[in-house]
Amino acid sequence: MIDPDLHYRLATLNAEYARAIDDDRLEAWPEFFLERCMYKVTTADNHRKGLEAGIIYAESKAMLQDRVSALRKANIYERQRYRHLLGLPAVLVQEPGAVHSEPPFLIARIVRDGATDLFATGRYVDRVAVNAGELKFAERIVVCDSARFDTLVALPL
Repeated sequence: MIDPDLHYRLATLNAEYARAIDDDRLEAWPEFFLERCMYKVTTADNHRKGLEAGIIYAESKAMLQDRVSALRKANIYERQRYRHLLGLPAVLVQEPGAVHSEPPFLIARIVRDGATDLFATGRYVDRVAVNAGELKFAERIVVCDSARFDTLVALPL
């Protein structure tokens, strides 16, 4: 039986994660992760095949912070923002100090002229560390349903 409080806290973690991205508070995004973590954006087909490479790949919080810095100072990309719609996380495994869950997502992209498109759908494959009541992502694999993106994936999903 899944602890209802843990389920609520996972849903809250995901909601706050999405709000940080959607509200353009990208500097807060790495704070949802442990120092040693994994963040990867991949496709459902590549995930099913066990392929390691990702569209975005980071192995530490420092790499996530570097990505934000590059987005703010170095990269040139069409200005855009996201709106996440999240489903409740399916809790797959609870173990001492960690929980494995899979929340589904739908992400709309809004560009500078106001056009809104369905950008990505899929699921997060998460391993969330539980330490003294605090939840942080040890691993977040963003598994996108489609392998087709109409533009560069600049912002974190």
